Amino acid sequence: MTDPTLPDGLTTRPLTQADARAVFEVYAAQEQADTGEVNIEEADIVSDWSKPSHDLASRSVGVLDGDRIVATAELMGRDRADVAVHPEWRGRGIGTWLAAWLRDLGRRTGTPVLGMPVPQGSPGDRLLESLGYHVRWTSWVLRLPPEAEIATRELPEGYAVREATPEDYPAMHDVLEDAFLEWSEREREPYDDFAASILQRPGFEPWLMRVATDPSGRVVGASVIHLAEDCVYIARLAVDRDQRGRGLAQALLVDSFAAGRAHGATVFELSTDSRTGALGLYEKVGMQVHAVWVNRAVHLTPETGTVPGEAL
Repeated sequence: MTDPTLPDGLTTRPLTQADARAVFEVYAAQEQADTGEVNIEEADIVSDWSKPSHDLASRSVGVLDGDRIVATAELMGRDRADVAVHPEWRGRGIGTWLAAWLRDLGRRTGTPVLGMPVPQGSPGDRLLESLGYHVRWTSWVLRLPPEAEIATRELPEGYAVREATPEDYPAMHDVLEDAFLEWSEREREPYDDFAASILQRPGFEPWLMRVATDPSGRVVGASVIHLAEDCVYIARLAVDRDQRGRGLAQALLVDSFAAGRAHGATVFELSTDSRTGALGLYEKVGMQVHAVWVNRAVHLTPETGTVPGEAL
């Protein structure tokens, strides 16, 4: 198969920490074009790049027109790829080139399956479908309708929901990882990555970390909040398997949104995907689907080499 090529005049190089703002602007322009709004924050990029396990120099590429970054791709962890092409540069084969670059990187790093999230029905979704990528799972961004509130559930005797203390953070990490690894096929996140991406995230404040505790004071549930202007987004929420069915997840939702409201938030969001089976739970408490994304993936075998496809 013929390798895709970039348009004449464009250059490439690995990304650096100093590129965070420029990369954010490319992602933001792509989101605005594809979904009509911008949800990504520069803090999302900075926090991902701060993880000790992430080697930005060997796992990223920027496509430049002169000094301007017009497209970007990177491989996070074992199998998550992220790609953005500025809308002004679509239709020139850059997305196809980046997809091939990622497949080659995945093979070199021993990645058996390479996947990436894209808005359902977007140009990126259509491109990946044309390149043979299948849908691994569907993700939903849910939002609480204006003026709506999630009903408070009385906690079992001795249980509590509160702001986490620094001493709680390692236990929060354990609760979240134990729960997420019940359905997510990936390696366990090192605590240092958690601390770097959450505790060192630009804008971090202690109130953004919430916990549920049992009568002994043990952390049995956790919620991690991001605040972007007037929007509270629950980035991670989980309850220990043996503590479910007691209303702790709902209590953490109520507490997290209340904490956000106290800090000026008027929009309340979270996301879940088809691997968790939690969509019905969130809809039951009054949240509504606001956006749909799909994770498209390809198995990295010799047969999935550089595949010509429609230009993005």
